[in-house]
Order: sequence, then structure tokens, then C-alpha cells
Amino acid sequence: MFLPKKEELTFLVKGGQASPGPPMGPALGQAGLPVGKVITEINKLTAEYQGMRVPVKITFSKETREYKIEVGTPYTSALITKYAKIEKGSGKAGQEFVGNLKIEDVIEIARIKKKNMIARNFLSCIKQVIGTCVSMGVRVEGLHPKEALARLEDLLKQKGLYEKVMNETLS
Repeated sequence: MFLPKKEELTFLVKGGQASPGPPMGPALGQAGLPVGKVITEINKLTAEYQGMRVPVKITFSKETREYKIEVGTPYTSALITKYAKIEKGSGKAGQEFVGNLKIEDVIEIARIKKKNMIARNFLSCIKQVIGTCVSMGVRVEGLHPKEALARLEDLLKQKGLYEKVMNETLS
């Protein structure tokens, strides 16, 4: 039995705003895929990430022209800028702060990213998100992100979220 050779194309697409122009259109055309149909499908799949850059992987067979689109999650930094309602991170992280996140927002970002994170438990996912806040100059609950990391369990207990976080699974 002969199995068709699978090929891949990967792109970084602005959520819901993929276009048939370069670089996607020509690459899809050379692969023999229906450009308009693929672009429309990508826009539907990435609509929830409006304005954020999202990794998209297209696996296809040139012989059968069958394809499968997989949409990744936006970068943690992109989610932080969205939730903190800021344009970009600080140029002087650690000294200059450009935004603030509530612990609930940090938990939500960790939920979105958890399937892509290498962590033993959900608390570690939250710590990774706060670590990104350090490098972006974004405060957590009005605290320096390093201080928020040190006091994370107390912050969660104050908000009544500790048990929920500790019981959340990574799958």
C-alpha cells in the first residue's frame, strides 16, 4: 500500500486576518492547494485570536491535495499584552512597568497556554506566565512580578483560588 508523502507549511498569522498575498498565497499555490479556501478556513480558525500573531501549520499531500490545518496558541507575551491592554512590553523591564495584570488574568493565560507548556502542575504554568511578566515589565496585582512569584500561594489563597488551581489538571 502506497501512502502519499506528507508535507508541511508553517506560518505566523495575525488572528482572523490571513490574506492570499505573500508569503502565504504563493506558498499555498506552489503546493497545489486551493488558496482562497485555505485562507478562509485559517481566518475562521484564528478569529478568536483577533490581532494577535498565531502559529499555523498546514500538513498536506501534493498527490491527493488533502490538507489539515492546525492552529497553535499565541505567544505568552501576546496574551499578556492583550489582557494588560498595553501596546508592548517595557524597554527597561524590572525598572519601568507598563501594565498590571490581575491574578485571574494570569490564571486565564496559563489555561490557554498549558497544553504547550512543560510543567509538572498548573501552578508551574502560572509561574511561567508571571516569569514572562518579569521580562515584559508588567506588574501582577500591583506587585513587582518577582514579588508576586514569591507570594503566589498567598495571593491565590486571598482570592479563594488556591484549591481550584491546585486541583486543575494539565490536560
